[in-house]
Amino acid sequence: MAPVKKSDKKATLDAAAWMFNVVTSVGIIIVNKALMATYGFSFATTLTGLHFATTTLMTLVLRCLGYIQPSHLPFTELLKFILFANFSIVGMNVSLMWNSVGFYQIAKLSMIPVSCLLEVVFDKIRYSRDTKLSIGLVLVGVGVCTVTDVSVNTKGFVAAFVAVWSTALQQYYVHYLQRKYSLSSFNLLGHTAPAQAATLLIVGPFLDYWLTDKRVDMYDYNSVSVVSARNTQIIY
Repeated sequence: MAPVKKSDKKATLDAAAWMFNVVTSVGIIIVNKALMATYGFSFATTLTGLHFATTTLMTLVLRCLGYIQPSHLPFTELLKFILFANFSIVGMNVSLMWNSVGFYQIAKLSMIPVSCLLEVVFDKIRYSRDTKLSIGLVLVGVGVCTVTDVSVNTKGFVAAFVAVWSTALQQYYVHYLQRKYSLSSFNLLGHTAPAQAATLLIVGPFLDYWLTDKRVDMYDYNSVSVVSARNTQIIY
């Protein structure tokens, strides 16, 4: 049997990584939507905090295994990142709670042109004509779907707008921090996950009550909702 080429092995690993990313991303959306719409767990911020608590445990395991190396990230930079990231994830979860899955996915698509705009403004990047045409098609599709999606409401649209811009800012800032401080994705996650978990679990119950007039401690917990919430944390 002929030996597997290094390039072929890398291509296989890349394909597997992309497939895993797609499956887990779709899985999170489906389970979260079911948890919110079917079982009435409308506490999106608290749920996000639980996600990051699980992620923090994962980073501790990775640190023990040697996949996360000691690194430095200034507190002010960490604070700015947490601001963008928390608005991003909470906004996306609230958007998913208040909008249909279709509009939620359209909102995520619109992050592409917003991210490109940030690179043009901050990094002075110039895109080719073909890339501009592709972005134009995305914008047209977003506009058509926004107009025709009858399930869109004002507060859902505002949540999606905040989520799109904060997510684009977060993604830009991730690349900025990695370049400036030579951080790998795992190293950056080791800095940010514990801080995000702490802030979201503290603020989450109060913000969720303000958004929904419901208290997370008064939710009628049952085995199905607990298992669903636990599964989204594991997938996340």
